Amino acid sequence: MKRLVVLGGGESGVGTALLAKAKGFEVFVSDKGRINEKYKQVLVNNEIEWEDERHTESKILNADIVMKSPGIPGNVSLVSKLIAANIPVVSEIEFASKYTDAVIVGITGSNGKTTTATLTHHILKEVLNVGLAGNIGDSFAKQVLEHGYENYVLEISSFQLDDIVDFKPHIAVITNISPDHLDRYDYKFENYIASKFRIAMNQTKDDYLIYDADDEVLTGWLKEHPVQSTLLPFSLDKTFENGAYLKNENMIVSITNNEIIMPTKNLALEGKHNIKNAMAASTVSHLLKIRKQTIRESLENFQAVEHRLEQVLKINKVQYINDSKATNVNATYYALESMDAPTIWIVGGVDKGNNYEELYAFVNEKVKAIICLGVDNEKLLDAFGGMVDVISETQSMSEAVKMAYKLAESGDNVLLSPACASFDLFENYEDRGRQFKEAVRNL
Repeated sequence: MKRLVVLGGGESGVGTALLAKAKGFEVFVSDKGRINEKYKQVLVNNEIEWEDERHTESKILNADIVMKSPGIPGNVSLVSKLIAANIPVVSEIEFASKYTDAVIVGITGSNGKTTTATLTHHILKEVLNVGLAGNIGDSFAKQVLEHGYENYVLEISSFQLDDIVDFKPHIAVITNISPDHLDRYDYKFENYIASKFRIAMNQTKDDYLIYDADDEVLTGWLKEHPVQSTLLPFSLDKTFENGAYLKNENMIVSITNNEIIMPTKNLALEGKHNIKNAMAASTVSHLLKIRKQTIRESLENFQAVEHRLEQVLKINKVQYINDSKATNVNATYYALESMDAPTIWIVGGVDKGNNYEELYAFVNEKVKAIICLGVDNEKLLDAFGGMVDVISETQSMSEAVKMAYKLAESGDNVLLSPACASFDLFENYEDRGRQFKEAVRNL
């Protein structure tokens, strides 16, 4: 009996443990932190051996294969020991893909991947038997075990791609690439770019890579490192024989002389970046033979993703907007770009090597006050101190929202768009966003 050790007892870890047990593996789950009660119960009920708050090396180094949760860096000593012992270390995406023949749509990128994945699934589910997994919802492994969908839309992070071997999506999407998570890539942008492009590394000419042709990082990398896949670019200002582009406020998706044309004015999601997300989702749908009318109706009735430019409430003619999912500068760039009123901006958290310069133009133009919400705000104070009349610091969400309320005047926006990770003061970006919404409702 083969032994699978799972490092990390979260959603992906427990899902993998369940699938592995069903496939006849001897399974052991080990988490250095505490395993959430709900996951402990699942492990106990399925008679899967586990430990938390430690890694017992003797029980790990005898594995035949190890599934590593994406949150664990590849350079920790335990992982180095596994690699030295020639024990394969894979991600959940790699492990679970071995047990399904489904058509896989894999979506990665620094920003927009959750919206694009959710939107793609929203269109496909009208016609196809399709699951949504990866970084979203129930784990891919668990869905392979319990549902056996014929198609999957997977939102995939660079950390998950770092540990693939044979994983190959039939359709890959790269929404964009901007510096993010550089702390995990030796602060080298090219390492992070290479990691994202692993999504196409096993693709052949019968597979597709959909990408943003306006993103110079992507187009530059593709020139230097050609892929086997059939390329389908999308763009707001170029046109293509094969790909998606804009013409007279219409979105045109053209694949081997078969065109679909759709108006952009009725898209449920606003902003230029969302036209791109819609182009990517529509290209996937067109490839999978979804009818134009179904695509158009789905794009028009889609509900926005929680914590992504989510309009919370209007109080005294001030609009409160939750963009807690903006965990990097590029995401905040899109948020500030879409502001159409004077904005009080709540920003801060764990800085991942951020360069704030690309935000300067928008801050000068649109931001009237900045509230720094983090344990260490020094870098923000240095970057923006001279640009706005009011810049203040706080370490609690309710305090930040109260400050914003005092500063806001009729017609203003209050925007939570942190540009940073949330782990200094919150459990995760969802917790941060929920606390924001609660604080706004309590005003």
